[in-house]
Amino acid sequence: MLASDDIGGHGDTLDEEAMSDYRLAFSDIDASPHQSLYVAEVNGDLVGTFQTVISRTLTARGGLTMTLRAVQTRADCRGRGIGAAMMRHALAEAEKAGVRLVDLSSNGNRKDAHRFYERLGFVASHVGFKLKLK
Repeated sequence: MLASDDIGGHGDTLDEEAMSDYRLAFSDIDASPHQSLYVAEVNGDLVGTFQTVISRTLTARGGLTMTLRAVQTRADCRGRGIGAAMMRHALAEAEKAGVRLVDLSSNGNRKDAHRFYERLGFVASHVGFKLKLK
């Protein structure tokens, strides 16, 4: 799913030489008590994924924030409620953990995704900036 994302520009690939990078990422995420990686399945088929990162900030009196990352629903499965189910699960996990704010960023070209997040109650309240380092 991530490798088929032609908008994100993250350089994800199915090339075998990149698999060690993905294994390291899975290992780091798995070892962290503050990160979780989720997959959605329908009849045994992988149809979606997302990652959560919980961190404490100095703002909001030291409140917990959950950042949603790598939210993807397989292109041929969009519009079936899979993304909404994933987000409901993420929000339930955030509430269980005592999170005060859930945030995410979305590529500016993903207009359908923006409408989806707004329907779920997310507000486009900030401007995000990125700087790619080598």
